[in-house]
Amino acid sequence: MADGTPRNPIAAEQAADRLYIIDARNGVERRLLLDWIHATSGDDEPAWASLDIEDGDHALPVDVLQARLGGASSRLVVPLRVAWRIPGFDKDRALKFRHLIFGDPRHPGPLRARAILIRDRRRAQILVGEAATLDALRTRFCAQTGGGDGAGEGSPEFARFVARQAALALDVAERGIRGTRYKVPRFVADGLRTSPKFRAALADLAEATGRPVADLYREARPLMKEVIARPSALFLDLRARLDRMMFGGYAPEMEIDAAELAKLRNILREHPTAILFTHKTYIDGATPSRLTYEKDMPMLHSFGGANLDFAVMGEFFRRSGMIFIRRSFQDQAVYKLVLRHYIAWLLAKRFPLSWAFEGTRSRLGKLMPPKYGLMKYVLDAAHATGTRGVHFVPFVTSFDLIRDVEEYAAEQTGRNKKPESLSWFIGYMKSLKEPSGRIRLDIGEPVVIEDAPGPDDRRALEQIAFAVAVEANRVTPLTVTSVMCLILLGMAPRGATSAELLGAIGAVTDWARARGIRLSKELEGGDDGALSATVDTLVASGLLARYEAGRETIYSIDPAKHPMASYYRNIIAHHFLDRAMIELALVELRDADSGDATTAFWARIDRLRDLFKFEFFYPPRGEHLAAIEAELSRIDPVWDRRLASGDRGIAQLLRRCQPVVGHAILLPFAEAYSVVAEQLARANPGDMVDETALLDAALVEGRQAYLLRRISSEAAIGKLLFANGLSLIRHMGLAEEATPDTLAARRALLMELRGLANIMETMRLSTVALADRLPEVGNERV
Repeated sequence: MADGTPRNPIAAEQAADRLYIIDARNGVERRLLLDWIHATSGDDEPAWASLDIEDGDHALPVDVLQARLGGASSRLVVPLRVAWRIPGFDKDRALKFRHLIFGDPRHPGPLRARAILIRDRRRAQILVGEAATLDALRTRFCAQTGGGDGAGEGSPEFARFVARQAALALDVAERGIRGTRYKVPRFVADGLRTSPKFRAALADLAEATGRPVADLYREARPLMKEVIARPSALFLDLRARLDRMMFGGYAPEMEIDAAELAKLRNILREHPTAILFTHKTYIDGATPSRLTYEKDMPMLHSFGGANLDFAVMGEFFRRSGMIFIRRSFQDQAVYKLVLRHYIAWLLAKRFPLSWAFEGTRSRLGKLMPPKYGLMKYVLDAAHATGTRGVHFVPFVTSFDLIRDVEEYAAEQTGRNKKPESLSWFIGYMKSLKEPSGRIRLDIGEPVVIEDAPGPDDRRALEQIAFAVAVEANRVTPLTVTSVMCLILLGMAPRGATSAELLGAIGAVTDWARARGIRLSKELEGGDDGALSATVDTLVASGLLARYEAGRETIYSIDPAKHPMASYYRNIIAHHFLDRAMIELALVELRDADSGDATTAFWARIDRLRDLFKFEFFYPPRGEHLAAIEAELSRIDPVWDRRLASGDRGIAQLLRRCQPVVGHAILLPFAEAYSVVAEQLARANPGDMVDETALLDAALVEGRQAYLLRRISSEAAIGKLLFANGLSLIRHMGLAEEATPDTLAARRALLMELRGLANIMETMRLSTVALADRLPEVGNERV
């Protein structure tokens, strides 16, 4: 135990039959441990073997240990180590970057160790790992390695196995005083080389390729060194300090539900786990690792491209848990085998993985389509090695302000993006020190894979990724930033008074609360002080404009900031999608001679699903229509009778839809698509679609359309929006060579999109008119 007491008490009759394994890095530690042995072993001459049990790619020097592994099967093997304490470290874990030069104070060299002992001998704590009998170790050796070269007393492989087991037992004891955050994998390469599954896979590959197994082993060894991360306590502490520096502009504490945290802790402890986070900014990948470090949970292994494995930074991140993967290795059979078994080893040993399942940062705020690469590697590894019960945990980070959004807006509107460089990095890090509000973490229900699908089952892979995306969307909360951007963009170009804004926020949060949609702490608790503080941060950042010179305080969003504000609105747009579709369908029915209103309504819902299928994740059609019906029932319990009654019932349904949000959710997409459709509608017969030229022209034409107010906001001007519009047109079969028929269909689509935009403009006017009727909130100010 950490206090020097063995985990399994040693009976008196066994005291004389013990072998101590001393894990000592230098002579000072060896002398401390030998003094302890002699002080506790009575008059008998104790048996011991001393070695520095390092985790490297070289064989452990176990000659002495090998010679002393004889004796009765009941002989106890007792591991010992010195744990060096750092005064006051548990309080703020403030390791310094100078320790990169002078070394980890938890692993002092001989001179430093002597100086520590002179100042305070209590800093050297004797650790006694859990003892095991030789018989138990031999049984474990055969089970884990298949027997290797035999478990006899003269076996060097067995001796190395015993040394590794001693080190692992001591690691467990050391975590008792240092914390679970320092649980790091040890002896991974040895574990793979001696694994029966790995050896069997190499034998199968040797048979398939006609190469000797020994050659494959030689090829695998440097690949293990390339792939395997080597995290250590020092680098985990330094990485945590870097994480805290990156979040310097945010509130010190990240908000998370205690029950969700407890559930995550249990999942990480009990199951092979991958945390899949949504990717909005350069720094959101650090929030899962920051959480696990600060809450004393096992560290996360993240993934990075091999192109990032260079010089000092590559070593820093490898030592803090990053796994570097080659961009392409389809024809590299040994590399694939090593990577697959390494991932499976991590899962089996309960070392959790983490990556951004969207692959890249979202430039629009909405969840991006999932990338399958890393998920496929993990599932292939689980399938090949029989690993069961893999838990994919969706992880959502919500920021009041995201410093990357201005860059995203510049990219989408065609402005030049600043190249990433050292000066860019320094400027970005400085921007992170500016006040940016709060960070909130939300953890979804895990998607559990009892039996991993085969490597060729792409359908199963897509279903798993889709399930993760849907759950990530479900737990994404409404925040003050996203709700205010939704409201103000919906009213633009008109601003809103404090009373109007508070009334609208109240209406939206009441609507969300009734539907079980998550709310940030300020919205959920109605904390006016916290709400005002967040709004002040948004105003100071320039995202919101506040005019205080008149009788009333007015809030608005500058038109030039609409692309940025739309990013925050898009983060929560999926929560309002069903409502938006209902509103659009009802307004269209109100303004048209629809005949059978019920049939026309559902036909319109299907059409809207099809038009915006490249922007949102839909459940299967039956589930989605059931969700639409559920939303209609919340609006009006007798919605079906009102809809069937025709114009009057439709008008009654629309009155119950206040406040209207459909235009705030879908108008930018309809306007962006109309820009692309217009470009294609103007083509000449025989013209082919040049995607690059088309998207470049759409940026120019979109800007012109905005200046002429044919589109309402710069938020509708964006490369990704235009690309999705082209994807829709291609899906409709209208992006091939221009013919009279396709040109007519393109013009019809253009008219349909412009008609939708006109309908949503009337909805905007309705919202503006509604502002005067929103409940007053006294003289309160946001």
